[in-house]
Amino acid sequence: MTKPQHHEIVVIGAGICGATIANELLERGKSVCIVDAAPSPATACSSHAYAIAHPHIGKGSPRLLRLTRLAFLLAEARWGGEWRRHGIFQPTKKEKTFNQLEVTEHLRSLGLAENIAIALDAHEAEKICGIKQSGVWLPRGASLNLFEASNNLLKAHEGLTCLWNTQVASLEESHGRWSLLNKAKEPILVADKVVVAIAMESKALMSTIGIRLPLKPVRGQLSIFSIKPNTAWVKKLPKVGISGDGYCLPAEKLEDGSYRWMVGSSFDEGEDDLGSRDSSDAFNRKQAQGLVDFSEGDPRDLLKDGDFVGVRCVAGDRLPIIGALVQRPGIYLATALGSRGILWSALAAKLITAQLLEDDFALLTRFGFAADLVAALAPARFFAGALVAPSALGALASNSKPIFPSAPKAK
Repeated sequence: MTKPQHHEIVVIGAGICGATIANELLERGKSVCIVDAAPSPATACSSHAYAIAHPHIGKGSPRLLRLTRLAFLLAEARWGGEWRRHGIFQPTKKEKTFNQLEVTEHLRSLGLAENIAIALDAHEAEKICGIKQSGVWLPRGASLNLFEASNNLLKAHEGLTCLWNTQVASLEESHGRWSLLNKAKEPILVADKVVVAIAMESKALMSTIGIRLPLKPVRGQLSIFSIKPNTAWVKKLPKVGISGDGYCLPAEKLEDGSYRWMVGSSFDEGEDDLGSRDSSDAFNRKQAQGLVDFSEGDPRDLLKDGDFVGVRCVAGDRLPIIGALVQRPGIYLATALGSRGILWSALAAKLITAQLLEDDFALLTRFGFAADLVAALAPARFFAGALVAPSALGALASNSKPIFPSAPKAK
């Protein structure tokens, strides 16, 4: 048998996250081998052309708020050239009273300056965004074509080796190195350090070295609607992105006078079916009415003109799993990105590269990382007590029971 190639660093997964991490390492002067079961980059959820990006501004976990602000700034800096900056408006929920001063103070407490987030009353929102609802205007909110971005990150480079159509079925450690094995238990590659960035597939791969990850799939369907120029919807179509219960991109006017509008997405937890569903389109039509406050709008006027179905991967606490797997030296994880792949990929590239290259922590703090944020993302947060040996599969305990939404929501 031919001796398998040895690489210092191997990244498993060529979606937006794996591609971003590999590119960051290349920019730091390292050679990288990227391995993927597909014939090219970004063939799964990262084939999405309509992903949106903005910092989280709700009143949830303080760490989530700080992390999304940091990740947004990193993403904006990384993808400035491909960033479709159209702004995103986040309307106030109807059942909530809008206090502009209180919301402004909340935004400032998150470190969000006015050039990132502005509280608007309904009159101001109508003037600036064309949406007559109170809420928060995120002028730097954007969308990104993940497929194009991933492919651009993995353009030919002297330090980059790509191994396509290659599925890594298991990992095995020996003498401080990791063997990547195929289904027949034959070694594909040997690496000093391995970055695992394959979403839900991370769960099965990590189980081969005794690590149980609390991951769950969430199917999402984005609907692409065509709207004829003579319908009542035309006056309601947004010129900016909207993010609330669901999201939509600005409507695009076509040469024949009709409009093309992307609205999404369904949230089918625990499901990984990639087939298109009429029920998901109906769900998105309902969300479209809510996003532009047009409950009287006839959903039949939103004509199906395409869709995108992807399976997101989430962890029990809804934060991504990013960082060194200290229980298995040489393994780094970047998974559970959920619906924030753009943000978490940019953050993962900085964090994992710093850990992998053993940078001084001061370098991370320059980007805004604090020790508690690194810990909030670390794989170790799910593990209680001592780990078992890799041979004793499935015996790893978790101190974080997965918690998932009880009803469909979308982001």
